[in-house]
Amino acid sequence: MLFYHHGIAVQPSVVRSGSLFVARVSILDEDGEATTLGELGHFANGQSALAFAVRCGTAFADHQPLPKPPCEIIRLPEAMTAA
Repeated sequence: MLFYHHGIAVQPSVVRSGSLFVARVSILDEDGEATTLGELGHFANGQSALAFAVRCGTAFADHQPLPKPPCEIIRLPEAMTAA
């Protein structure tokens, strides 16, 4: 999906990570500069992840603070998860 917000191209996307969906967004500014915001948050379904990516993309284009994801995933080192 690609849309324009105030002349800035915003491309939100969702990737699967195990049983979760990860929101991402790429921005192409009017001057041709590309920015990728990386992993924005983890979600239980793809629709919520995509909606969050859209919100983050428009906030970035509007020079507003990015919204916080609804939860934060903390990855433990493998030594701590191995029993």
